[in-house]
Amino acid sequence: MIFNDRLSPEKRKFYHAVFVPLIVSVMMILVFVLEKGMEWDFSAGGIMPRDFTHLSGILTYVFVHADVGHLFNNVFSFILLSTCLYYFYNELAYKIMFLSYLFSGVLLWTIGRESWHIGASGWIYALAFFLFFSGLIRRHVPLIAMSLIITFLYGSMVWHIFPWKVNDPISWEGHLSGGIAGLLLSVIYRKEGPQREEPDWDEDEDADEDAESDAEYKDENYLSN
Repeated sequence: MIFNDRLSPEKRKFYHAVFVPLIVSVMMILVFVLEKGMEWDFSAGGIMPRDFTHLSGILTYVFVHADVGHLFNNVFSFILLSTCLYYFYNELAYKIMFLSYLFSGVLLWTIGRESWHIGASGWIYALAFFLFFSGLIRRHVPLIAMSLIITFLYGSMVWHIFPWKVNDPISWEGHLSGGIAGLLLSVIYRKEGPQREEPDWDEDEDADEDAESDAEYKDENYLSN
C-alpha cells in the first residue's frame, strides 16, 4: 500500500494496464514450455471448425502455438495491443478482452477450413481492429492518435485476412474472424468508455451574457461620470 501511494497516477495506470496482458502472456509461454518439454502435442487444443466434439477449442486455441517464432510474435503483439486497450479503455477493457477472445473463436469455428487452427493471432487481430476503428468512430484526439499508431505498426495485417494462395498454412480465417470481431465491438460499444469532450454551449452563452453585462455596467458608469 505504501509502495502504491508513492506511485504517480500515470504509473499506477500503466502498471494496471500491463498486469492482465502479462498474466495471459505468461500462461501462453507456460503452455508452450510444458508441451515441448514433455514432448506432447497440444494441437487438439485448437479449433476444428464445425466439429461439436471440439467446441472447447474455442477457449483453448489461443494458448497453443506451433513453434518459438509463432509464440514470440503473438506474445509481443498481444502484450502491446492489450496494454493499449487497458490504458486507453480502462472502463471497457475487461469486457472487450473477453468478448474479442470469445467472438473471434466462435467466428473461426464457424467459417474456418477443416483443419486445426491454433495461436492467438485471431485475438490479436480483434484487439488491433477494435483499437483502430474505435479511435476513428469516437473522434477523440488521443484515440485517433492510437489508431494512427496501430496503422503504422500493424497496417500490413489487413493483407493477411484474405486467402492469397491454395492450402495456405496460415489461418487467414482466424485473422478475418478477429478483424470482424474487433470491428463489430468497436461499433457496439462506441457509446461506452472514453468519449470526445463536447463544447459546453451553455457555459459559453453565460460567459457572453456576463461580458455584455460588464460592458453595460462600464457604459453606465462612464455616462454617469
